[in-house]
Amino acid sequence: MTTAKPPFRADHVGSFLRPDNLKNARNQFREGKITREALTKLEDEAIRDVVKLQKDAGLASATDGELRRTSWSGDFLTAIGNVVTRPSQFTLRFQTKEGERRAQPPGFYVEGRMTLPEGGIFTDHFKYLKSLCSADVTPKLTIPSPTMLHFRAGRAGVDEKAYPTMEEYFDDLARIYSEEMHAVAREGCTYLQIDDTNFAYLCDKELREEVRNIIGEDPDALTPLYAELLSKCTANRPASMTVCMHVCRGNSASAWVGSGGYEPVAEALFNKADIDGYFLEFDTDRAGGFEPLRFLPKGHKRVILGLVSSKFPEMESKDDLKRRIEEATKYAPLEQLCLSTQCGFASTEVGNAITFDDQRRKLELVVTTAEEIWGTAA
Repeated sequence: MTTAKPPFRADHVGSFLRPDNLKNARNQFREGKITREALTKLEDEAIRDVVKLQKDAGLASATDGELRRTSWSGDFLTAIGNVVTRPSQFTLRFQTKEGERRAQPPGFYVEGRMTLPEGGIFTDHFKYLKSLCSADVTPKLTIPSPTMLHFRAGRAGVDEKAYPTMEEYFDDLARIYSEEMHAVAREGCTYLQIDDTNFAYLCDKELREEVRNIIGEDPDALTPLYAELLSKCTANRPASMTVCMHVCRGNSASAWVGSGGYEPVAEALFNKADIDGYFLEFDTDRAGGFEPLRFLPKGHKRVILGLVSSKFPEMESKDDLKRRIEEATKYAPLEQLCLSTQCGFASTEVGNAITFDDQRRKLELVVTTAEEIWGTAA
């Protein structure tokens, strides 16, 4: 069994640990001690290394590790014209092995009509990544979901003079994303991944109540609304482009946020969102069982099972991975399944509590397991 195009049998979510010299350089840049050019040079070197890591592991796709970003989401969203950050009332309860820590992530405010920067937001990022990829490695670009701009504030996060109705706002947001897709496609991007936490958060009872009480939105209404928004974003994507989506339960310094199975969102996610593949976290029982996969329509859509933890160094066994994939085939055919890490290794600069060697071994485990199951990692 092989996939003619992405997602691949062995895949990954995309963010990678930052080397110390790059972390130090970014701090020096913030303090005005080094130039942008000096920082970019170090970023280029680190990205070359992380692309080589992915190639050497046997993966058929490679990202830039998000090594140019401070955060997986904020760098992109605040590059949209008239989008600014401001304090959020939304509370994330990060869970760790040691206990709970609460954080209020930055909110976003749309203070005027949204615009896309000339040439796009991540086009230069992609051009450099593509220059490092050989013919047998597909460069993959990751961007945050458009739902991230809305979820933490709702209507209160949008200027009413700029957007008298939310319909106008969502239409404009979809236009921005569609234009970005075409901008990177002109540079040769054929594999795009949209990263989203909000579908997972809508599976969590406590977070659903916070959505209702703090943001003033109906959590039951957000699932079809967000599925429709994603479809508007992808409706006119280039025919050559595969668009996948990672549904994340929170990933910060090996901590997580959301719990609860995918049942509340699965039907809309699989059947209403015009997406080609879904990276779903299944590394712990917090994600529930595989039963929601029964909503996956027969055909080209794929689910990439996130069974290998990117949060902790303990290595999964191939036998356990194969057993769990066999369990998943009770609800979705094997030809529509792939294997990946559960999330990225570093959604922020801090990174997860693992080593660079752990990161490498996790990728190699995904590849060798996929080869034994499907006969290929591609």
